[in-house]
Amino acid sequence: MLVSSLLTVHLALAAMWCGSMGYSLVVVQPKVARFGFDDERLEEFLTLLAQGNRWKVVPIAGALLVTGAGVAALTGGGIRLTFLGVSVLYCAAAAVFADVSWRHWPARVFALPEERPALRRGLRLRAWTMLVLVGTAFAAALLATTLHGQW
Repeated sequence: MLVSSLLTVHLALAAMWCGSMGYSLVVVQPKVARFGFDDERLEEFLTLLAQGNRWKVVPIAGALLVTGAGVAALTGGGIRLTFLGVSVLYCAAAAVFADVSWRHWPARVFALPEERPALRRGLRLRAWTMLVLVGTAFAAALLATTLHGQW
């Protein structure tokens, strides 16, 4: 029962993180680009959208690591190995997220207008990297638990 609860929480959180990043990259950001903001207004709007988001992601990332470690500790074989690998992917995604939150965004706030396009490209690259890492971890966890009948 405990393993099933941990798996459910883990997979729900992973889907939430992955889904929110995918929605942002595929739906929100392309629509924002079509508004035709001048550079100053665009930066103001993007900063408004991002404000406070780090404190929603930090607990999700932490809970993914805790629930993943719990599943690894309470299972064996392929599921344990998968969840150890999944934890590495979440750690990598969290490291990219920390770079974005505590290095990249402050640099953007103080950037000169001519520096902003390169910083926006860098943010998109980091966001896609996080999406691939979290999406891969989510898919691996879901596949491992489904194939090994842990539900």
